[in-house]
Order: sequence, then C-alpha cells, then structure tokens
Amino acid sequence: MIKSINTARFMPLFPSLSARLFRLAGWLPMLLICLLASTFTHAQITKDPTTWSISAKKISGTNYELAFNLSLADGWHIWSLKPGGDGLQVPPEFTVKKNPEISLNGSVTEKGNAISGAMDGVDGNVTYYHGKVTYKQLLNITANTTIKGTYSYQVCDDKMCLPPKTLPFSVVVNDAGGAEASVAIDTNASTTAEPDTTTTTAVAAAPPTSDSTGKKAVENSKTDTEPASKSLLGLFLLSLGGGIIAIFTPCIFSMIPITVSFFTKRSKTRAEGIKNAIYYSLSIIVIFTILGVLVSAIFGSAALNTLSTDWRANLFFFVLIVIFAISFLGAFEITLPSSWTNATDSRAGVGSFAGIFFMALTLVIVSFSCTGPIVGTLLVEASKGGIAGPAVGMFGFSVGLALPFALFAIFPGMINKMASSGGWLNQVKVVLGFIELMLALKFLSNADLAMGWRLLDREIFIAIWIVLAILLGIYLLGKLTLSHDDAPPKNVYGQEYVSIFKLFLAIISFTFAVYLLPGMWGAPLNGMSAFLPPMGTFDEFGGGGTSSSNHTPNNSGVAPVKYVEDMKLYEPPVVKKMGLVTYFDYEEALAAAKVLKKPVMLDFTGINCVNCRKMESQVWSNPEVAKRLKEDFVVASLYCDFNRVKLPEEQQYFSKDLNSLVVTVGNKNADLQATKFGSNSQPFYFYVDENGNKIIPEGYSYDPDVQKFVKHLDRVKELYKKK
Repeated sequence: MIKSINTARFMPLFPSLSARLFRLAGWLPMLLICLLASTFTHAQITKDPTTWSISAKKISGTNYELAFNLSLADGWHIWSLKPGGDGLQVPPEFTVKKNPEISLNGSVTEKGNAISGAMDGVDGNVTYYHGKVTYKQLLNITANTTIKGTYSYQVCDDKMCLPPKTLPFSVVVNDAGGAEASVAIDTNASTTAEPDTTTTTAVAAAPPTSDSTGKKAVENSKTDTEPASKSLLGLFLLSLGGGIIAIFTPCIFSMIPITVSFFTKRSKTRAEGIKNAIYYSLSIIVIFTILGVLVSAIFGSAALNTLSTDWRANLFFFVLIVIFAISFLGAFEITLPSSWTNATDSRAGVGSFAGIFFMALTLVIVSFSCTGPIVGTLLVEASKGGIAGPAVGMFGFSVGLALPFALFAIFPGMINKMASSGGWLNQVKVVLGFIELMLALKFLSNADLAMGWRLLDREIFIAIWIVLAILLGIYLLGKLTLSHDDAPPKNVYGQEYVSIFKLFLAIISFTFAVYLLPGMWGAPLNGMSAFLPPMGTFDEFGGGGTSSSNHTPNNSGVAPVKYVEDMKLYEPPVVKKMGLVTYFDYEEALAAAKVLKKPVMLDFTGINCVNCRKMESQVWSNPEVAKRLKEDFVVASLYCDFNRVKLPEEQQYFSKDLNSLVVTVGNKNADLQATKFGSNSQPFYFYVDENGNKIIPEGYSYDPDVQKFVKHLDRVKELYKKK
C-alpha cells in the first residue's frame, strides 16, 4: 500500500521552488496525454461523420417510396446529385438490384439544405448539403420482396474529403397484402457478414485530424452563404457589363436619341420628360428581371445547376452560342415574330404608365437580334448562381441597358455629343461575335471532359483561341472585312486609316495571342487556368502525351502499365516536367521495386486533394527532392478517390476498416491505406520495401518544408540500405 505524503511539511523549506514543482506535477498527466496524442496524429482513421437510415413506405397500390435519410455531423458536407464544379466531385449514387417484383419509377430526388457557391481549389461553383438530407426513389412493387442494392457517397469538411464509400442495404417489404413495411437493420457489418444484410450505417462523428488534407471549402458554420453572395455579386457585375456592352449594338444605340427625344417632346415640362424617361428605364429593368425570375420559377435551382454540369446541356449551349456568334458576324439575324412587335407597339399609346411600359417592351422585342445572344450567354452563366442567379443576372443586365436612357433624359445636351450611328456599330457586333466563339469553347470543353471524348484537348483549345485572337486583331486593323461592313474611313490624303481606339484593341488582341502561345508547349497559363482544359489533357508535340514519363521504361525496362491511360488526365504537371516515372497500382510498384532494388514511396493522394497538389508543386518540384524521387525511389501514386474503373465482381469485398464495399480502384487504394497504415487522409506518404514491409513505422503528411522532406527521404534510403 502506498501511503500519501504530507507535502505541507516540505513547503516551508523551499516555498517558491516547492510550489512550482508541485504545480508542474499537476500538469504532468495533461502533458503526457498531449504528447501521446501528438504521436498518433501522423496516421489515424478519421471516422465517417454520417448516420444513415433507410426505409420503404407504401404510398398507394403498388407505389412505394424508398427513402435514404442522412444526418451529417457539424462541419461536414456531401455533394449534390448534380455537384457542378470541375467534374471531379463524387456525387452520391443509389443502386437497386434487379428484381422481377420491383421496377423503378423516375430517378432519385434530393431534399435538404443546399448551398451553391465557390469553393477553394475547384473550377466553377459547386452544390452541396449540410445537416440532414433525404434521398427518395419511387418504386413499383408487385409482391412481398426484399429491396437490395448499394449506396455510394463522399463527404468533406473544410480540410479534406474522405475517400468515397459504398455500402449495401436490404429492406424487407411485406405489406403487399396490407401489412406495414419492415426494414432489416444491421449496423455491425463486417467482412464475414453477408453484404446484402446491411441496411443502415450509424457511425459516430469524429473531428478531422490536424494532418487531414484534401479539398478545402471556403465556407464554415459562420460563412455558409459567403461564397454564394460573392458569386451573385460577381454575376451582377458581369451582367451589368453585358448590359453596357449591349448599348453599343446597332439595335440599342440608334434608339437612344430617338426615344429620349420622344419623351422630351411629348412632355410639357423638362421635369415631366425626365420622369417619363426614368419610368421607361425602370420598365426595362422590370421586364428583364421578370424574365430572370420566370426562368428560375419554371426550371428551378436543380435544373439550373444542370446547365453548368450536364454534358448534354453544355453541348447544347455550345451549339446555341456558336449560332449567336455567327449571327453577330453577320450571317443572319435572330428576330422574334413581328406579331409580338405589332401587339406591343399598338399598346404604347395607351395611358401614361401603361403606354411607357409597352414602349419598353417593344424595345426589348425589337432589339432581340442584338441583345438575344448576350442575354442567352448571361443566362447560361447565371444558372451557376443557383435559383437567384437568373434574376440577379437579368437585373444587372437591364440596369446597364437602361442607364443611358435615364442619363440622356436628365442631361439632354449629351445627345448632341453622341457619335453618329454607322458602320462602327456593326464592327461592335463582329467583335462580340469573336468573343462569343471563344466563350463557346468552354462549354464544349466541359462536355468533352465529362464524357472523356478527348476532342478538345488543352493544346487544341489554346490553338483555336490563338487563331480567333489573331483574326480579331486583323479585323480591328481593317485588314479583314465581312459582308455587312462599311468601307474604312479615309484621311485627308485619301488613305484608309485606323482609329487610335481600335488600334489599342488590336494591340490587346495580339498580346493575348502571344500570351497564349507558350501554352502550346506546356506553359501553365495560370491567368486563364479557369477557362482552359486541365494540364492532364495536354499532348506534347512529338507524341509524348501527358504521361510520357509513365510510358518510358526505367533503366531495367520496367514501365507502369495498369491504369496509366485512365490516370494520365490527373497526373500533376510537375511529374512530367521532371521526368518521374510513377505507378498507379500497388502490386505493380512492388514488382518494379524487386527489379530496381529500390524502396517504394506510396503516395496516397486524391484527384480532389488540394494539399496534394500543393505538396507536388511546392516540394516535389524542388531539384533536391526531384533528384531523390527519380533516382532513389519507386513512386506509386495511389488515388483514393479514383472511381472511374471498377474492380471485377470476384475482386469486390467488404472492408471492415472502411465499413464500406470495395468496388473501385479508389476504394481498393483507400482500403490499403486504412488496413496497412491506419490512415485515411491525403496526402500521406508511406515507405515499404519490395515485399511490402514498412521501412519506417510512421508516415509523412502535408508539410511544405522542403529540407525536412529531403532529410526524411535520406533517412528512408539509409534504413533501406541497412536492411
């Protein structure tokens, strides 16, 4: 038995020292706990922060509703069924196995707290859910049966995205004769359990580790609406600019002096004329804003999001914008039916306010051949702003369009200083036509990336933009004329000349072409990266391809084969730049290591992992690091969210560590990281020999300190040599 010590006896001897010692002793347990906790942050499993419940409910007759109810822990989100973004996000997927008693009725719907907006590291706006989400699938069930299937999902927080997970479910329906449906539940799924008996996962949420990395969202519990608000503000400013540009088209510009003069002449006083012109301007704003509201009300936010994510919608808008561009170039004019114009024009004389409103409506209809292409392009862009996007977009456009009518009515003397309408207005339309052709390529690129056609790779996209920029510059200099262009103006000597304004526009156009030119040889062109296809689609001149390094044998003739064609789209530029041979399969990397007699660096990474890209660009690209990786290691980049390639059915299994079905190559890599190394965050680097044995027990997570990583690699190399 250990007796207690009376510390009071010793306190008078050394009052200050003893007090400090015993105060320190009181902190020792806490310090030990913190020290132990810090040693485990290098590799640990972040638990799934989701709780699922699945049920089937009879609606009427043979109609049933299969519901997947999800509850997310605070700080986590799940992608929408139509997530948007750059096409690399993993949306949830629900599959019902074939059953003669069951037939699907429509597609899965989702309901919850949807948030749309910008996200750090993602090209374009994304849509995701916080809190509780419900997914529903309507079914026709003709007899008592068991609904079996799987559901897949990926969840993220503000530091990382967990690897995608696939789980089985099984719901017993026994109310075909009138009884209530029952749901079979098994929350203790394991590798030995029958997969189809698992119906619900109830996993306690765990806070993310300090080492966890991956997709970084801008939003948090305090700023959920911040990305969306910023996006809507940007959309408003973009649309405002579109409205101002539309002023300089022939349909609008020529109407300004006529319309303003009409108001000033019909009004008894100048004040009344100003008031009528302001009513006219407000009517234009109301008409276009109502158009935006109607688009949102008819199609809804979910359908609008499809405009920026679905490949068919992107392909449709590519064709539509090309048609608009050809119209601007003068091939034909897009007009609304003349009966619409006649109907609105006939009502322009009734009443004061009603007449002014119908005059504004007449202007909108008559000017459609000029405003239609701009409005159409803006509505496509506005669809990314959620349900409020079209309304905000059309409000901004109408404000820019109505602005000159109000200004010239308030300051009528400015009309006399207006440039006379003429051929220069047609030149404005042609310039807009060239710009629309450039913008149209982005929509074709979205569809191309989504379907993997490889029709519009990065170098082809850049080449077309270079050609269009050069042609625009030549046109502005008057060396290229179209059928509806007037003859160039002549100076006092009878020679054709170019105005200073057009000269500067031509300089900008040619400068843009020169800026794009290095992109044909692999320059990143960071200023235009949001518009260009990813570097993974770039094919270097000479037939190298994106992953030319991966097709180049090592000194012993060992070259990676598995998944190279699928993964080269995502391979970081730094790998190709330094000529590093990377493998995408664990077993293949071990086989190469046996031949090359080198240690293997397992790079557990992700397509959506922002910090993985930072590590590659900031650390791997360093000459000291690159030299070591290339000469001393076999590098295996194992993407844990790579789901394009599914494993054969006989190779699929249930992972106890992931509590998920392993059905894709990404699932397999994530299971390897979890089972062998006890981690599920990326980037994480582990080191093994040719037999898969750990060289050092701990791994290495995201750390931009180059010298620290160099020392780490040297240590691994020395330990491997000793073995």
